[in-house]
Amino acid sequence: MCMTTPPKSRLGPLPYLIFSSRWLQLPLYLGLIVAQAIYVVQFVRELWHLVDATLFGHVAPGTTESAETTIMLTVLGLIDVVMISNLLVMVIVGGYETFVSRLRLDGHPDQPEWLSHVNATVLKVKLAMAIIGISSIHLLATFIKAASLDPETIKWQVLLHLAFVVSALALAYIDRIMQPGDKPAH
Repeated sequence: MCMTTPPKSRLGPLPYLIFSSRWLQLPLYLGLIVAQAIYVVQFVRELWHLVDATLFGHVAPGTTESAETTIMLTVLGLIDVVMISNLLVMVIVGGYETFVSRLRLDGHPDQPEWLSHVNATVLKVKLAMAIIGISSIHLLATFIKAASLDPETIKWQVLLHLAFVVSALALAYIDRIMQPGDKPAH
């Protein structure tokens, strides 16, 4: 028996316009790619700062921090840039795949593992977790510099971080109760 593909249904003008409007997101994703390039430049600057402080002992004028603290804060800055860059990749690749068009990466050796089961819900949870990670890095840097910061600033940063955590937990819980029969995505 010969299998034939079903004929493609033809959309009317209004449904075609509505469906095609998803391509208006393309400039947004291209803009995020430009932002990714800017983060690469920022990473190189931070890395140079680390090398300069470590090998040549150059510390920013007026800085009262020890070399160890300067190195630790710079490394945290590098980690922060990488985590934000990872967040950008998730949004660019996952968002484009979910909302604009398939990338058709099946079988490609570099296809991200998470892309095979990405949808809007999974993307939201991954983004929330990435934001918590980024917030954690900022909070750690705040604690390292705590002696030189206003206690009110520290308090608000801790509360903001806790708000991110509670929001992510609420989001994951809501997604779980809306899909009770589904197994959690990894």
